[in-house]
Amino acid sequence: MTTTSAFAFLGSYADADGPGVNVCAYDERTGALELQSQTSGLANPTFLVPDETRRVLYALTEGKDAEGRRCGAAAAYRFDAATARLQPLNETITAPATSCHIALDRSRRIAITSSYHGGLFAVSPLLDDGRIGPTAEIRRHEGASVLPAQSQARVHSVVVDRDNRFAVVSDLGLDKLFVYRIDAENRTLTPQSETAIAPGSGPRHFVFHPTLSFGYGINELNSTITVYAYDAAGGRLDVVQTVSTLPDGYEGDNACADIHLSPDGKFLYGSNRGHDSLAVYAVAPADGRLTPVEHAPTLGGHPRNFAVSPDGRFVLVANRDGNNVVTFRRDAETGKLQPTGSELKVSKPVCIQFASFAE
Repeated sequence: MTTTSAFAFLGSYADADGPGVNVCAYDERTGALELQSQTSGLANPTFLVPDETRRVLYALTEGKDAEGRRCGAAAAYRFDAATARLQPLNETITAPATSCHIALDRSRRIAITSSYHGGLFAVSPLLDDGRIGPTAEIRRHEGASVLPAQSQARVHSVVVDRDNRFAVVSDLGLDKLFVYRIDAENRTLTPQSETAIAPGSGPRHFVFHPTLSFGYGINELNSTITVYAYDAAGGRLDVVQTVSTLPDGYEGDNACADIHLSPDGKFLYGSNRGHDSLAVYAVAPADGRLTPVEHAPTLGGHPRNFAVSPDGRFVLVANRDGNNVVTFRRDAETGKLQPTGSELKVSKPVCIQFASFAE
């Protein structure tokens, strides 16, 4: 009889000689995490992505080029679900500037790494054994926008659509979302369209609706979420609505970070760093518009990344400055969150990725 084990992989800010990647058993009944193993050797493995089929985990890290300058790199690890341990496959330089996000296309033939400081993204092949191959393409954006943080292009993430035809690139520095056509076989992305939003917004992360033709982008610099109509055939985004992530009357500092939908697409969640909350919205199925539901405290400082469990029952929040991952139970009818009392103490967590493996 086949059994399935659920895990959560945690990336963090860490020195290379410290434990940066944490492997946790995930209890699907309670939403609790139990630390199983830790892996050192990577500088700041701040974003991870698992490939459940190959049983490989990909992690960002920092490398140095021939002149000793910091640059983007990524590492591949084979995952043994029986022992909950990671075995290194390879590590390679991916881009000439440090990276902040990694994504895989749906065919698992390419990895795409984003560089905030370099204003670029890089495309690398994934080899049959799970290793990351030499970089095949680099796409660099040019320009600036209105705020000091927007003095240059700042690519923050790349997200692939359901059909594996297009990828949305969020450029915080340019206040634009770019759509690229994916050619995974030839390991290249080709510009398709671009959509400008309000100056000073700072688009950071993006998510596609699981069933409807809408997408949602969280904007770091002006604490908003933008709703887009998505033309899946033409590879185009059109702005539908923009809403604040903050409650009325809040005047403190804030910067948004991550964004996710519930698996049924009925509720949207976005993280506030400063207000230290998850903003919760109901999604209108007719036009994708958002209606505020609540602002749920994250019970820790600087909630960078968070994740909705695959079954939608729980939300786990990585509070970087709280050095904790907090579990919340999610009400499927209202979208509201309630802390379960489960908390994992871990140093500077910034990324959570779920994965399940048959044994």
